[in-house]
Amino acid sequence: MSDHISQPSGSRIQRPLFDPVAQPWVLSDTRRGPVPEDCLNPDFIRTVLGRNIETTVEELPREVLATGWEHRREPVPAAVLVPVVMRQEGLTVLLTQRTAHLSAHAGQVSFPGGRMEPTDRDPVDTALRETHEETGLAQDYVDVVGRLPQYFTGTGFSITPVTALVRPEFELMPDTFEVAEVFEVPLSFLVNPSNYRVHQVALPNGMRRQYFSLVWDKFFIWGATAAMLRNMYHVLVQGLSETRRL
Repeated sequence: MSDHISQPSGSRIQRPLFDPVAQPWVLSDTRRGPVPEDCLNPDFIRTVLGRNIETTVEELPREVLATGWEHRREPVPAAVLVPVVMRQEGLTVLLTQRTAHLSAHAGQVSFPGGRMEPTDRDPVDTALRETHEETGLAQDYVDVVGRLPQYFTGTGFSITPVTALVRPEFELMPDTFEVAEVFEVPLSFLVNPSNYRVHQVALPNGMRRQYFSLVWDKFFIWGATAAMLRNMYHVLVQGLSETRRL
């Protein structure tokens, strides 16, 4: 999810004001180092991500972000699923790439998810419903673990990332109108801070924006999705430090 929330069908395609791939970047802060691969197991994930996590662990300065949500009285609530797949060869995170014809954020990489509907009981209900609608992932394979820090987008949404462990026997049936591809990234790659870049861009209105990105295989992951993955890294590396002190 890169600031993606479903837009009405038939809307005019909206292109970014800048090319996110082409902007200057520097490596992100790597002082805390990666989470060791031998720690990346379901028990560790359940222990750390199952705790009450209320605050954003790392946030770029708000004054450099695109304006939008702070001008609304209340952000629009939304939720995404952060599905950690328990592959025998190692844990992965499932992501989607949006189709190129969509009116907003066409072709971008996202978590499955979207805005909360009145019939949803809570963000977990939203994340599971949207994930099934977008990818066909049945809830029987999904074991919800917890929630990452809430994330506010420049387009006015308050996103709750719901973390889950997923049994790998699932079969997917993506919504081909909205989802071009479903793929998985090794969790070990996502919890290595040396894989994160920080970009800066000058917008036409004089504002400056910063954002995280990662490159995995042919996929460029940026914006809200990269920021939430970065937050997950911080939560896990902090959990590792606390576990080692016990």
